[in-house]
Amino acid sequence: MGGCLSIGNRIRSGGGESSSPWARSGSQRARRTKGSVSEQVITLQQLPSIPNRIVVNGRSKTSCIFTQQGRKGINQDAMIIWEDFVSADAVFCGVFDGHGPHGHLVARRVRDALPLKLMSFLQSHEMGENGGSGNCFRAKIDMDDSMSSVKESSLEDPLISLWRDSFRKSFKAMDKELRSHPSVDCFCSGSTAVTLVKQGSNLFIGNIGDSRAVLGSKCGMDSVVAIQLTVDLKPDLPREAERIKRCKGRVFALQDEPEVQRVWLPFDDAPGLAMARAFGDFCLKDYGLISIPEFSHRLLTEKDQFIVLASDGVWDVLSNDDVVEIVSSAPIRSSAARVLVDSAVREWKIKYPTSKMDDCAVVCLYLDGKMDCESETEEPSVSAAYYSLANESDDGQNLEPCLQRNFTVRTTEGGDLKARMPIAVEESGTLAVAEDQNWLGLEGVTRVNSLVHLPRFSEERANA
Repeated sequence: MGGCLSIGNRIRSGGGESSSPWARSGSQRARRTKGSVSEQVITLQQLPSIPNRIVVNGRSKTSCIFTQQGRKGINQDAMIIWEDFVSADAVFCGVFDGHGPHGHLVARRVRDALPLKLMSFLQSHEMGENGGSGNCFRAKIDMDDSMSSVKESSLEDPLISLWRDSFRKSFKAMDKELRSHPSVDCFCSGSTAVTLVKQGSNLFIGNIGDSRAVLGSKCGMDSVVAIQLTVDLKPDLPREAERIKRCKGRVFALQDEPEVQRVWLPFDDAPGLAMARAFGDFCLKDYGLISIPEFSHRLLTEKDQFIVLASDGVWDVLSNDDVVEIVSSAPIRSSAARVLVDSAVREWKIKYPTSKMDDCAVVCLYLDGKMDCESETEEPSVSAAYYSLANESDDGQNLEPCLQRNFTVRTTEGGDLKARMPIAVEESGTLAVAEDQNWLGLEGVTRVNSLVHLPRFSEERANA
């Protein structure tokens, strides 16, 4: 799909109630509101003017977001909150962690284009394959309504299938766009994506890479427990490693970091990507790396308090329980994202004082739809850690860091990479820890670069 979307048909023109199933999923009485985006065409150029869409440090009616640059070069993390996304009760959230020489451009491009593609595919389901004269999905719902006494619970299944299909198609279209992008070189650059749409009590999640989503839910009178919503999709998961090896890619760890499995080309000890799914990174797409999202659905309850999305700069030094405790104890809700990033920064300095701190990006979404009534409205801030929309450009002529300053890509000046003995994954496809017990990438503390170094032929491409 392209970067242009018409959403004028998503609400019934003759009445207040939405006619599309995805606009009705959270509430059967979703209505047009003044704050909703409707009856217009959205393009990438118009995104900054869309109401209730935030991509810089700040807060909205239900959430707060914050990012801070690390010590590896330009901030390659991006984030978004988009309220009134497909209906008045829907919100889209996402965190994107770029890697490689152009990772910052990939992350920003995905942040801007992926929500539009998701919208577009949801609309295409509503319009139907016959040009909009009918709606087979709507017809099925009407048929089920007539048999609601025996099949009321079955309405949820096609709804979940609809969202799963839309997430997967939008991720596929996003990766296809990046492959042919005229000004962003994604051959050895890419991005993670942890995204969700909350609509009423329904939560739909699509995830690739090692960014993570965690739910804070009440347990008892005072305590809030952490519930992990996504799995870090890394090569240490047996199913991921098996797929990569079937496609002739290699998976092994280096001797000086035996806990970090990486993806390598079959003919070169590069690039050593520390994740099994990502946007971009087309040098590995023929060798097992994929951009198909892990989709999940959750029905929220009154016990569920908030959701935290964050890049691995946070999870490398803080556990799920740490994050939930910090957010739940923030002095005011609007400061929770910043307090969490500040806590991660302190932990980096304490645990790894000689390491280069990674970028951190956090989205905190409060599920009761409330923000601090007593707090003053915070103006979205732009610090040295973030490049504002006015300074962003897809070609990256003024923002692209030189490779020597981009420490996400580690050189081998300290010695020959081939001299560093690898620790290979067993040929049977099994690892030392069973898949259902493999929490190394979930709760463990790691501090690794996403890439070891670029393959030799990528340098030839750059000089061509």
